[in-house]
Amino acid sequence: MSFFKNIFRGKQENTEEIAILTNGKLVDISQVPDQVFSTRMMGDGFAMDTIDGKIFSPVAGKVEVVFQTKHAVAITSNDGREILIHLGVDTVNLDGKGFEVFVQVGQEVKVGDKLVDMDVNFVEKNAKSSMPIVVFTNLNEDEAVEINEGNATVGELNRIKIIKK
Repeated sequence: MSFFKNIFRGKQENTEEIAILTNGKLVDISQVPDQVFSTRMMGDGFAMDTIDGKIFSPVAGKVEVVFQTKHAVAITSNDGREILIHLGVDTVNLDGKGFEVFVQVGQEVKVGDKLVDMDVNFVEKNAKSSMPIVVFTNLNEDEAVEINEGNATVGELNRIKIIKK
């Protein structure tokens, strides 16, 4: 691409599709009741108010980590994005209770493959929040996550984009 096309092109979108990972409301990461996430210390991303606790892969890629406490899964997407899917706030303290994991380290996943079932009622009673949080941990400094907030359905596309600032 020529120098002038780069200058005048403005915001650029990543070509990778990022799907909605649970049924519920898509919200800005700044709404998460934990400063580590809301201030983007770990990276930019988004969160959801889940209505059913069924969590599906938002990208195609490889499962890199399944936390022993079952509250988080890390995936490297086929485009090289490192994605942390963290279920709730202070859920590490639940020691796996309220979570059922359906994937293992090294497993290839497609968009829409089931990752975890979270017992939303149990988590809400025993942790600070049941919000699933998605963080892109290796964005470039000139990249940001742009979302179209509101009610969303699992697998829905075109609501989450990685853009050039």
